[in-house]
Amino acid sequence: MLRFLGLLVLLIMAFGLGYVTGQLPLHPLTEKVRELSRNVLDTTLGMEHNLRRRKGLLDAKGHLVDAKMHVMDRNYGSASREMAEVVDALEQAIQGTRDAAGAARMRSIVGEVREARLELSMGKRLPHGRIDTLQREVDDLLSD
Repeated sequence: MLRFLGLLVLLIMAFGLGYVTGQLPLHPLTEKVRELSRNVLDTTLGMEHNLRRRKGLLDAKGHLVDAKMHVMDRNYGSASREMAEVVDALEQAIQGTRDAAGAARMRSIVGEVREARLELSMGKRLPHGRIDTLQREVDDLLSD
């Protein structure tokens, strides 16, 4: 008997709740849902851009380290190929950057890497400090 009364009370409450929500307009509810979905979409896109930027910078740093090792081994052809990979990774990071200042800094680093790559492809020696400077600049961008 107690179960029957509990079920009856639940059914009456469900019916009453359905009646009340049916009488209320749905416009404020749909606007709230649209606003929430816009916020979720903006947050998701922001995270994607940030991840793309960080991935590109981390890849660039890894290739810089490899290029530095090849320069130390006097293997300038391989170092030049690694520098080309650095340029590709930095361009990928530029696509994921929203702020103009960060993109400008990355473009200047890309220019420096291209100059270093040109020198390496001609068989010239690069000072170790030049690659270290490029690596520090990429580290600074990663810490931002």
